[in-house]
Amino acid sequence: MDNIRKRLNNAKRIVIKVGTSTITYDTGKLNFTRIDKLARVISDLSNQGKEVVLVTSGAIGVGVGKLKLKEKPETLREKQAVAAVGQCELMHIYSKFFSEYGHIVGQILLTRDVVEDEYSRRNVINTFETLLEKEIIPIVNENDSVCVEEIESGHNRIFGDNDTLSAIVAILINADLLVILTDQDGFYDCDPRKNECSRLISVIEEITPELEQCAGGAGTNRGTGGMMTKLSAAKLATSSGIDMVLANGDDPNIIMDILDGKEVGSLFVAKNRKI
Repeated sequence: MDNIRKRLNNAKRIVIKVGTSTITYDTGKLNFTRIDKLARVISDLSNQGKEVVLVTSGAIGVGVGKLKLKEKPETLREKQAVAAVGQCELMHIYSKFFSEYGHIVGQILLTRDVVEDEYSRRNVINTFETLLEKEIIPIVNENDSVCVEEIESGHNRIFGDNDTLSAIVAILINADLLVILTDQDGFYDCDPRKNECSRLISVIEEITPELEQCAGGAGTNRGTGGMMTKLSAAKLATSSGIDMVLANGDDPNIIMDILDGKEVGSLFVAKNRKI
């Protein structure tokens, strides 16, 4: 198993996904210390010659804080409006922190119809490739503020969660590794918040029905994704030859540990892997 983890150091193109719970406090306000560390780690990876794409959640949460709302809005139209404000603020913050480490970021907002249409898909891939060639760090989120008509008309134009989105981005750019940072240490055989006897599964070579039964439960109050969405992302990534690591995002330096081959988080081993 050590050899499997050691080869992660050879990953050249990496997608990193952070959830709302990773970049905010329990109060719902932004965790600037953690965002700063994340920007520093990704900038350092870029300096090493690696190509990194960041997929981020948090637009609605940031919008709630920016607008000083007491709680998340309930209606769809209000969520879209808050997301529009939050996305602008989120990109401003990322741009500020990354610039401190000498790096430029670029925003890419996606909806499912963009990646399903061949012409649009090719344009998105070209945008990613051009940004990476110019050593600009792409920051990706779902385009929440334009999904209203599609949702109301019944068309499936949204990804539903950024775990799935991150896996699709990894496939689009032919990544070597997908890292999903969450508020858990990895994938357990049962919910560690409810069972003291839960066991972290270090390496997962096949996603079995039994494993899927271990993934019950929704996300946190601040996030939307649970372990089922992580497994769905892992299925997409590994079936496309991309390794995926699920790890705790409390300290973004864990990304370096992952690439150093240390036994942290849960590694979902790619089928027909490329590295």
